[in-house]
Amino acid sequence: MGKILVNEKFCKGCALCVETCSLKLIRIAKRITPEGYHPAEFVDPEEKCTGCTLCALICPDVVIEVYRQTRKEAA
Repeated sequence: MGKILVNEKFCKGCALCVETCSLKLIRIAKRITPEGYHPAEFVDPEEKCTGCTLCALICPDVVIEVYRQTRKEAA
């Protein structure tokens, strides 16, 4: 199981992460940041994220952190 954190202060809403996530767990928010952008947001109510890191690797502004929970931690 994985999860991501998006640093909304620096996210410009380019949507590369949205297109990269095969599970469609990232979307562009409707709200606008003080910088004037619609940031990416992580939506995973069913905890399907695998922590593959593709979203973080594709991000041109390096604003995504990926966290993975190991099986040992989950137990």
